[in-house]
Amino acid sequence: MMNKNNLFLDIHAIQILPPSNVNRDDTGSPKTAQYGGVTRARVSSQAWKKAMRDYFNEHGENANVGVRTKNIVEYVASKIAEKSPDKTEEAIELAENTLKKAGISIKDHQAKALFFLGDAQANALAEAAIQGQSDKKTLQQCLNENPSVDISLFGRMVADDPSLNEDASAQIAHAISTHAVQNEFDYFTALDDLSKEDNAGAGMLGTIEFNSSVLYRYGNVAIHELLKQLESKEATINAIKLFVEAFSNSLPTGKINTFANQTLPNALIISLRKDRPVNLVSAFEKPVRTQGGYLDKSIERLSNEFKKVDKFVEEPLISMYINTNEDDALKDIGEEEASLKNLTEDLGKKLEELL
Repeated sequence: MMNKNNLFLDIHAIQILPPSNVNRDDTGSPKTAQYGGVTRARVSSQAWKKAMRDYFNEHGENANVGVRTKNIVEYVASKIAEKSPDKTEEAIELAENTLKKAGISIKDHQAKALFFLGDAQANALAEAAIQGQSDKKTLQQCLNENPSVDISLFGRMVADDPSLNEDASAQIAHAISTHAVQNEFDYFTALDDLSKEDNAGAGMLGTIEFNSSVLYRYGNVAIHELLKQLESKEATINAIKLFVEAFSNSLPTGKINTFANQTLPNALIISLRKDRPVNLVSAFEKPVRTQGGYLDKSIERLSNEFKKVDKFVEEPLISMYINTNEDDALKDIGEEEASLKNLTEDLGKKLEELL
């Protein structure tokens, strides 16, 4: 049975990617997936979460944002040096010993695996190190309390010590194209500017694989869980607004200098639900086929699917959307917003009422 206090945010986007290779596999090819019997362009959830975390770091001025690094010893040592300049010379050793006592595997001044650590947690651990704290339970408390926004949203897994794990309150789906795609190859050459006149031919040549697509993107946040983690209504509302902004404006950077594929969503829908989150990818199980571009049909399919799911789930508490197209395909699903700024402001006001 669903808890009556549950509150979920759904976010859906339709976004054009021109010729690009934002997320490639081990052979350098753009990632793909089989869905609905055809090959789709795919951008992994990990790639887009990394882009969102980068956006948090750049734009979340008032947010407690974390870092994911093996250089955790150096990171905590820098906090120790800031707090206690007289301990600068011994900061590395002090940080390493404290981290080991907290149960983190360290070798050659580095964690054996990437470790996700919030700024507030790093400061708390540095303070404990300065005070000579050696109790494992106390040190782990520093690592578990005051989680950063991105750790709360995306979670943390520590294989060596599950007690340091943090459950994710957000989920990001692999983005897939609404239609079938076929990867293409760009054959390129580069000339040597200082080559001799009698030296014919290119200084370098090669190929880059790419595709173009209209993507369906989806994510959700269990807002009630995020509230438990952050323990602050204001921090939770700010984190949700930052999440929506980052989901909309972030972009994985693979081969971006080559293709300049700096696009934004063409349609964005958010909903607040009490019962459960709903991914609307079923709208595209039958691939979109058209002679005049995939965007309009994709937005129309998404709108129709949004209405269909009400046969199974409760009607959303509120739905808002932005549509850059001139058509009115989304007009019946909720309130139209003039801009992303307006949408996040109205979302914040609604969360003030509900939380």
